[in-house]
Amino acid sequence: MYLITNRKLSKASNLRCFGKSPNVKGPNELRLVRVDKLENGWKVEPLDDQLTASKVKQLKSKYHLDIDTDKEWYASLEVACELFERASTKQKSILFFVHGYNNDVEDVLKAAYEIESLYNVIVVPFTWPANGGGVISGTGAYLSDKSDARVSAGALNRTIGIIQQLHLLLTHSLQLRRQKEAFRKHPNNPNAEASLFTKLMASDCSVTINLLCHSMGNYVLKHTLSTSENQTSGLVFDNICLVAADTNNKDHANWVEKLDVRKRVYVVINENDSALRASRIKPGKEQKARLGSYLKKLNSPNAAYIDVTDVNGIGTDHTYFKGESVNEDNALKAIFEGMFNGKVVEPLLDYQVDMNTYKL
Repeated sequence: MYLITNRKLSKASNLRCFGKSPNVKGPNELRLVRVDKLENGWKVEPLDDQLTASKVKQLKSKYHLDIDTDKEWYASLEVACELFERASTKQKSILFFVHGYNNDVEDVLKAAYEIESLYNVIVVPFTWPANGGGVISGTGAYLSDKSDARVSAGALNRTIGIIQQLHLLLTHSLQLRRQKEAFRKHPNNPNAEASLFTKLMASDCSVTINLLCHSMGNYVLKHTLSTSENQTSGLVFDNICLVAADTNNKDHANWVEKLDVRKRVYVVINENDSALRASRIKPGKEQKARLGSYLKKLNSPNAAYIDVTDVNGIGTDHTYFKGESVNEDNALKAIFEGMFNGKVVEPLLDYQVDMNTYKL
């Protein structure tokens, strides 16, 4: 599994590699890290930032990339090629995952592996310094993590921009390959060539790219939209899933409506979410009703609001996209499976006109 991070990294080959503070070069500095799950722990390998000239030429040849090999290219290009090929071959979608408050890297990895197992997707976590401080220092740690979240918004914004750039590059390269393939099979029949090209591209387009923001990960996403140079409002993802959002309900439409997607922006709400109830009682002027647990003023024109409050087994759960909540309710699991695979899930739900929400 690959992780994207703006955390400080050490030379350790296990999870101690990941620090609890931002990268020493600044909070916008990004690194790609490969993590392998072992029987007795984790193997961690930060990737070399810049690719060698020979590696760039190899990637250009293997994936038919329309790139200038004299330019500097980075590890993100190689990882993108690998993930895109894996997704296309196995017909899986790619899900970028932004975690929330009080999550160390092991928490993030366990969640990511569980999501992959549950929903048959390829998960790429974005992990930011959000390690909390335990029960005793909970309030201070929560406010500190909100500060870290704001600081990490620039790194997430850069990440989304890179995803868009590389997806466009790989999609263009794929189109050229499919055009050549169609021409080779039907060199003297333009209609048959066009028909085959359309079929080939339709098959390739079954791979979608989606974003899951959980809890305070939504707060990080929100702050990527604070400047006119934001990448988040560009057309990058098929679905953006805002689950258990630890952001203000008040005026949320001001930023949610800036999100552009190919399919849907989903906001998932559990009115009894205990973690969001606790976050609201933290001191500070920002602790108003939380978007992920409040069923009023749901008024963003481009969002579909899903109320899971009454689903059997959810109760006060905060991470109901994994664990017992979805294992005990196949209908709920089907909703998240659709969302995380770039599908439209409204046909599986009942619309409540008075609340502007969808329910199981």
